[in-house]
Order: sequence, then structure tokens, then C-alpha cells
Amino acid sequence: MKEIYSPIVTMKPKHIQSVVQTHLVSFPGFFLSFLGSRFLMLYYEGICEAPEGIGLVYLNASGGAAGFVAGSSNPRGFYSRLLKKDWLKFAFASIGAIIRKPTVITRVARGLIHPGGNPLGDDVAGLFSIGVLPELQGTGAGKKLVLAFFQEALNRGCKRLFLTTDRDENDAVNAFYQKLGFSIERQYETPEGRRMNEYWIDLDNKDTPNA
Repeated sequence: MKEIYSPIVTMKPKHIQSVVQTHLVSFPGFFLSFLGSRFLMLYYEGICEAPEGIGLVYLNASGGAAGFVAGSSNPRGFYSRLLKKDWLKFAFASIGAIIRKPTVITRVARGLIHPGGNPLGDDVAGLFSIGVLPELQGTGAGKKLVLAFFQEALNRGCKRLFLTTDRDENDAVNAFYQKLGFSIERQYETPEGRRMNEYWIDLDNKDTPNA
């Protein structure tokens, strides 16, 4: 895989506030967004701090973080390790969401063991979230972020990478991943009724896209 030349850098604590704002813009109405910015701050700080965490940001012309991609190597149990490490902080951060909608407490609790079905192994990486501000949409920034994530995962010895995304009313996103070489290996439904596609790609495949 060729070296990628782009304004992409490793996610650092100084980027977290911009990453959270980009997440909220990119995923309105999604569960993590509903939990609020304090919860998201802890989440992305955890990815930055975890040895297996992979976080990258795309800088705009002024040096601000206008796009990001986040995930981890050895993804099984990553969320549960993250939440258990700072469970009290996450609990306080989610209080507002629980007050607004008490039924979400069961989903928050399920996060302590989610995602139990994620693959296990140091040679596997998971891409958990990616977002870009409207100013970068259509510029190829999203593709560059994914390709940079590929390279970082390869640098860590990962051979395969997976991600999940909604199956319904999500044609553009599904087409985006398929153009990058991802293939659907599993389809399933969440306890909340969301129909999901699970995508995989072989990182060391000669046909894996380059920048």
C-alpha cells in the first residue's frame, strides 16, 4: 500500500472537542449523539488513550479537525474495557440522556458487554465511526481517512478490518464502503430493530485501494 500524503494526523486530546462536534453533525439522532457531548468526549478520549485505539483526524486549511475516523485493533470487548475503566464518569455523563428518556438505561447497561460478537485477535481491526463536516463532503476526505486507517491498522499488524453500518435508507454510505473494496459478510438486526450490514476487507490484498 502506498504512503498517504494528506492533512491527516493522529487524534490527540486537543482535537477531541472538534471531533465531538463533527460526530454530532455527522450522526444526528444516533444513540451516541443522544447521550450527549460529555459522553462523546469521554468516548473519544478513551480511544486516544487506549493502546489498541486508532484515531485519526483530517485537518482543514486553518489546522482545525474537520473530519475524523476512529476504531481499534483487537476490537472484541473494546467498549466494555473502555466503559469499565471510567464507568463512573460515563455514568454521570449519561444522566441527562437517561432523564430525558429513561428507557435508554438498558441500552447503556448493555454497552458494558457490547459488542460481545466482535472478532477477537490482534490481527483484526474495527472501524467504529467516521465523520466529516459539510465543508469537506465531496472532497475525498472520507476516502482518505479510511485509507489512512487501513495503513495504521496494517502498521499494527492487522490483516483484516471490519465495520458495521445501517442497511436501510443508507445507500450512499453502503456504496462508499463497497467502492473501497469492503464486502458484506453478515447481516443482522439489533435489539432496537436496526437492520445492519457487517463489512470486511482484507488489508493485505493487492486489490485494496490506495490513495
